[in-house]
Amino acid sequence: MDPYSAWPWYVAGPLIGVVVPLIYLYSGRKWGVSSTFRDICAATVPGGLEYFSYAWRTEGGWRLTMAAGLIGGGVIGHLLAPETAVAISLETQADLAGLGLVNLGGLAPRQVFSWSTLLTVPGIVMILGGGFLVGFGTRYANGCTSGHAISGLASFRMASLVAVLGFFIGGLVTTHLLLPPILGALP
Repeated sequence: MDPYSAWPWYVAGPLIGVVVPLIYLYSGRKWGVSSTFRDICAATVPGGLEYFSYAWRTEGGWRLTMAAGLIGGGVIGHLLAPETAVAISLETQADLAGLGLVNLGGLAPRQVFSWSTLLTVPGIVMILGGGFLVGFGTRYANGCTSGHAISGLASFRMASLVAVLGFFIGGLVTTHLLLPPILGALP
């Protein structure tokens, strides 16, 4: 097996499905990235905002360590991995071309993720609007997709099941109804 290839879904999926509930059962800690963002804000945002006034050093220190490991692991993986093209199926390329995205390049289409696109009205709407909606949504749902889908479902929380269903429905609506007109407005 190539050391740079991803593990097959039938190995990685069950491992996540077994490891996360075990961590929750033995430590009582729920895993999610939006909680880590709150810890970072509590550590760095001056002022007396009540939402950020808690013992982040003792409650969130392990999450900050986890976030540093996620970032560090990504950097190490990038440095060790050979430069390879991202494998995008022909069907996906055809669907993206139908939306006007033909310059795929690497991980993200350059027609969407570039400085020249960012400084347009649709680019600003996508970045600021999308950022606001993600931030508001994670706060309103009391967690992010990874927290609800992995930790919440592993601990059999009905609220997490409802949140995950909402995430999927929102993703489908965005992909099929909102994204085509926004991409059509790009230069």
